[in-house]
Amino acid sequence: MKRIATILLLSLLFFNWYGYRLWTDLMNNKAEKELQAKLDRLDYDDAQLIEMRVPLNLPYHNDWTEFERYNGSIEINGVHYNYVKRKVEKGELVLLCLPNEEKQLLQSARDQFFKLVNDLNQPNSNKKSAPSSAGAQKALFAEYKQEKNQWLLEAPIQMQGALIGYEPIFATQYFKGCSEQPPDQA
Repeated sequence: MKRIATILLLSLLFFNWYGYRLWTDLMNNKAEKELQAKLDRLDYDDAQLIEMRVPLNLPYHNDWTEFERYNGSIEINGVHYNYVKRKVEKGELVLLCLPNEEKQLLQSARDQFFKLVNDLNQPNSNKKSAPSSAGAQKALFAEYKQEKNQWLLEAPIQMQGALIGYEPIFATQYFKGCSEQPPDQA
């Protein structure tokens, strides 16, 4: 009986640490695939599309006559958008985007659950605060692992004697200066 209780408690602890994050990631992936399928079927309202223009600094580009289907996503001020169409027009990349409301709902639900589980909602500001768990939280949910490598590269023993008296030859002595003026920009 103690073994079952221990396993249940460890399962609950694991879910609190990683499980809900994995679950929300799976839900986000499922919602993303459903939205992409919906966009491929052209099952959306054109009135909901939001236009974004990005200046292009590319020489010799041609304007496109029509939009083409484009996949991608962007987050601006906490709002998630999915790219639907794109085209190049008058030196700008024109993107038509659709707000991704389901992803927004899943992310806010994930954040609320995280606050509840980690007791981050503190309604009484007069209450003496517990020690901060932000350091442990950052360590558990870091998105990268910083490695501290102390590599030491040494020349092989037989090469160490061969390098004595070696004088490097710089490539700059082989190039001669040019007295011509560069061409003007077209």
